[in-house]
Amino acid sequence: MDNETLRNELRRTVEDFLKTQNIDLVDLIYRYEGRGLVLRILVDMPEGGISIGDCAFLNKALSVFLDEKNILQQHYILEISSPGLDRPLKTKQDFSRSVNKKVRFFLREPIEGKLEYAGVISKVADETVYVDIGRRIIQIQLPKITKGKQEIEEA
Repeated sequence: MDNETLRNELRRTVEDFLKTQNIDLVDLIYRYEGRGLVLRILVDMPEGGISIGDCAFLNKALSVFLDEKNILQQHYILEISSPGLDRPLKTKQDFSRSVNKKVRFFLREPIEGKLEYAGVISKVADETVYVDIGRRIIQIQLPKITKGKQEIEEA
């Protein structure tokens, strides 16, 4: 099985397992670090906020599940963690969770000559994110966003 096929099968399998636990898959990173294979999985609750205890439980349960499925036929290190406050925003659900929060967007192609915008997400509808950039609201199509990150405001 080639690397891309393996990565896609891992993603599907992990996502299906997490859905049974009512947990969202934020990201799955599969790579060699040093001499070992690391499978790093970032997870979150649908309404946000996953605990260390949740991650520890998932690490044990997912490890058993993956071993039963025998997708990775070699030794690997499994890491389960929260995406943290500066989690990457990739999906419609990620952006919807960030409504009324300040986000920085990096785009695949310029909108009005700019590849980067920062503003407050006012709403997400269909495949469009509506961003209040202060003077007005711009619309950004989800496929045009390469990366989004919530900006952490200091108190």
